[in-house]
Amino acid sequence: MLELIVRHAVPALAGRGHPRVWDAGCAAGQEAYSLAILLAENMGYFAFNNLRIQASDLDESGQFGEIVAAGVYAVQELERMPRGFLEKYFEPAEQPGSYRVIQKIRERVSYRQHNLLSREPVGEGFSLIVCKNVLLHFQPRERVEVIRMFHRALAPDGHFATEQTQKLPEEVADWFQQVASDGQLFRKVEGAHAGHLA
Repeated sequence: MLELIVRHAVPALAGRGHPRVWDAGCAAGQEAYSLAILLAENMGYFAFNNLRIQASDLDESGQFGEIVAAGVYAVQELERMPRGFLEKYFEPAEQPGSYRVIQKIRERVSYRQHNLLSREPVGEGFSLIVCKNVLLHFQPRERVEVIRMFHRALAPDGHFATEQTQKLPEEVADWFQQVASDGQLFRKVEGAHAGHLA
């Protein structure tokens, strides 16, 4: 999925003055930081420095915010990191066997606790919304309403990425255009029908 985002969404992201990304359901932040690293590799210096990634999760334990802010992960959690990225984007942490995401990447990511079923987005004008491994836990009606919320939160021509196993519900299928035949990456479609809930 991240590779599809780089291929299809990065050109649009890099072309915006202050691109915003929402990682909805970020858990402890590994995905948000992986996304930030890939964007750092592909957006260019100035575009990346204007990037903001809003990571959010229901976080009933109350621990994810601290973990994301610290950006410290055990080496076992970083085993799938592409070769060379560990040395380039991480530094040894105080805890043995752990690494901290470097400040250049950490300062692009912020965290807030958020319940997707509130149907209220964490903001508006997002160039990209990523929601993986969350929608499958919702009831069909809830899934439709959350996707409608994402549509409202996206900037014109913004992109929405979801898990590979999730197809768009029929009720919102014409609100997005699939941009990658080999993955669930979509572009927002504007239209009067998308301005309200059915």
